[in-house]
Amino acid sequence: MSEEFKQRLKDYADGRLSDEEKFEVEREMEKLEEYQAFLDEWMDNTGSNNAMPKRPDDQSALSPKKEKRIVRRGKWRARVSNTLTVLSLLLIVTVISSIVTALFYSAGDPDRTDKYRDAIASAISISKPNIDVSLSSQGKTFFSQEMSGDMLKQVGSERVAVGQYTVNFLFGLPSVEMDWRDGSSGSSQIFYRPKDSSETSSAGEEEAEREKLEEPKSGDWSRLEKLPEGTVAEAYVSFNRFFTTDELLKQFENRNMESVWFAVDNGPDTRFGGEDEVISNPIGFPAYPVWHHDDLTVTSYKEEKRGWFGKVVSSGGHYPSVETYGDGELRNEHFKKSLRLLQEYKLIAERVAPFVDVDASLAYVEQNGVHLYGAVITGPVKELLTLREVSWVRDLRVGEVQLWNWNDSRE
Repeated sequence: MSEEFKQRLKDYADGRLSDEEKFEVEREMEKLEEYQAFLDEWMDNTGSNNAMPKRPDDQSALSPKKEKRIVRRGKWRARVSNTLTVLSLLLIVTVISSIVTALFYSAGDPDRTDKYRDAIASAISISKPNIDVSLSSQGKTFFSQEMSGDMLKQVGSERVAVGQYTVNFLFGLPSVEMDWRDGSSGSSQIFYRPKDSSETSSAGEEEAEREKLEEPKSGDWSRLEKLPEGTVAEAYVSFNRFFTTDELLKQFENRNMESVWFAVDNGPDTRFGGEDEVISNPIGFPAYPVWHHDDLTVTSYKEEKRGWFGKVVSSGGHYPSVETYGDGELRNEHFKKSLRLLQEYKLIAERVAPFVDVDASLAYVEQNGVHLYGAVITGPVKELLTLREVSWVRDLRVGEVQLWNWNDSRE
């Protein structure tokens, strides 16, 4: 190799050659590769049969067409190599992120997944009247997890799906998606708060309150009248006074309808100045509590090891029993406990129940007690119409309507 060619190679490596000069150097290097290939082939053939192959003509071996083919083959080889490298790195990152994701969401006892599910279910039960979601979790890569489930409402004696609820987590940061079905959006969940918070119910006062029947009642009574008799409906009912939980439960004990959610007073709405009686974002609790993991009384526990690191745990237990028309204090304490849970998971509370001031609501309830001013009632349409004759009923809004599915628990 001449000194001149060595200098040109050095200039090529330093990037000091023009495009034409670079092309000439690359052609010379391709020739060197051809010579090397020829020598390798010759050495192989010499070792096997001592026959020297015919040396290809330089001009035919290094024709422009063949040179282009060699360059093209090199480019594709580089592209494939780069692609495989990127795919390998992506696979490694995916595997590592999957392991870290699983460790993050499974940490603790109960693990983060169960805690997040508990907080979401509590926020839904408090802020969304007559909505229940059974969440299932699915771990994903890149530190994310998805929890989703059908939004169910009790209409009559059956639970009907009204939409899909999805919460996506990215390292504990939640985002919420609600997909309502058939135009359902919960737009009927309007309640009216009584003006005087000092008014609480008493069974003996009902006759004195009969005078209020002379005042026309607001709501969807005419719509309710026009519904076929063989249907059941969901109704958002507002009262003209406050009830304790036990008092309100007793009011429905002998009625052929079921109360499924109770609206709790958390103070007047002063966001728009003054005290607005219309409550479009109520808080409350379902008739049957959404229990937390620490409410479970464990009666049996068994742990069996599987492999080096695996284990199978089986346990049994029961949650507190609740009387259908009683246990008001138990329900009240569970409601306040759920609010305290949301204080621990503020990000979840802000996403799932964005219009609820958890701290202010809990402070108000702890200071003033749990008083109810509305409820979600379901039952036969003709039975719901009888509420128009009840003195303490102020307003009724019709929600979901279904064909007859009612099972009278009194029979």
